[in-house]
Amino acid sequence: MQFLKILFWCLLAFLAAIFTIGNWTTVPLKLWGGLIAEVNLPLLLFVTFLIGFVPAMAYYRTILWRLRNRLSTSQRAMNDLRDATAAPPPPALRPDPELELPAPSMPPASVPPASVPTAVPPGVA
Repeated sequence: MQFLKILFWCLLAFLAAIFTIGNWTTVPLKLWGGLIAEVNLPLLLFVTFLIGFVPAMAYYRTILWRLRNRLSTSQRAMNDLRDATAAPPPPALRPDPELELPAPSMPPASVPPASVPTAVPPGVA
């Protein structure tokens, strides 16, 4: 996936370089007081892009920052409420001293005679 990202950005940079080389012309900008500024077209397009991009990105980052703050505040409040309303742990259970467990009716498990091996493999003592 990282390779595809790098490939995409390299391709985009290559296309931008081709566009810049192909459109390297000067554009006259009429300013106030009869001033004329001659600017290269790629620089003019880049500045125009930044004029539109920077305010939109600042607005987006501001909204994102506000939402993260609201989320962390509500998570903290939820954790505080969860801790405040948590039920106390149940008391530890102890066996009653007067109750006796019944003795097992079967003897402890042993190997039945049918499962005892009758042959010993060679090399085993």
